[in-house]
Amino acid sequence: MKLTVLVDNNTYIDQYYAGEPAVSYYIETDDIKILFDTGYSDIFIKNACSMGIDLDSLTHIVLSHGHNDHSRGLKYLRHHYDLPDIRLIAHPLCFQPKYYENEYIGSPYSLEEITENFRFEPAESPVFLSENCLFLGRIPDLHDFEKRSPIGTATTNGQKTEDLCPDDSALVCRTDKGLFIVTGCSHSGICNITDYARSVCREQRVAGIIGGFHLFDTDTRLARTIEYLKALSPDILYPCHCVSLKAKAEMLKYMDIEEVGVGLTIEL
Repeated sequence: MKLTVLVDNNTYIDQYYAGEPAVSYYIETDDIKILFDTGYSDIFIKNACSMGIDLDSLTHIVLSHGHNDHSRGLKYLRHHYDLPDIRLIAHPLCFQPKYYENEYIGSPYSLEEITENFRFEPAESPVFLSENCLFLGRIPDLHDFEKRSPIGTATTNGQKTEDLCPDDSALVCRTDKGLFIVTGCSHSGICNITDYARSVCREQRVAGIIGGFHLFDTDTRLARTIEYLKALSPDILYPCHCVSLKAKAEMLKYMDIEEVGVGLTIEL
């Protein structure tokens, strides 16, 4: 498995690319090439070109969830590339209209537009993209300290409700060293995601985790998450995107975490 960070809040040391508060990773595993999330703008395309990554060769697009800092780049991708044969994998609710304080924060495309213009394969249950790579689908609530908090509202069948981000999911790659888990924001809870991945894959070892852990405050949730991750003892941890400096500083008291930024490449 090889993962390259195309978009993150930060750029990696001595890597002269553009960053934004969003997520996009390019992943090569088995015989497939995955774009995981698309960031907010077109900078993932510009960064990929600067890195010599050919997005024309993509086989899959995977969206962690429908928020615009993970999905808005789709419109730029569609404008620059021919996509009819690329499989688009996401939770069925990924393309719900989403609002926060009357501001639209959802995907640039409706479900109807996605279905018309992409090879969309909705996945609520786990689905293998290749022999060693799978999309987890709906993440169950397994830990009581990771209760879902509403982020604005979502509209389904004309009804507006609090958005608990049921579409939030993750990608898992099986390696010789264990599972490598790739998240977007972890609205579902990073510990819920990790335990579900271990259960689905029937593999207890975790080689590493990269992505947003959705941790901001030095509170009980952070303390319990640190306790869980410390006991899990993954080889490498890459908390980024929606993890505050205070949360990272607290995590560093108990375990090693790695720096993340645009230009970082991980190979396992």
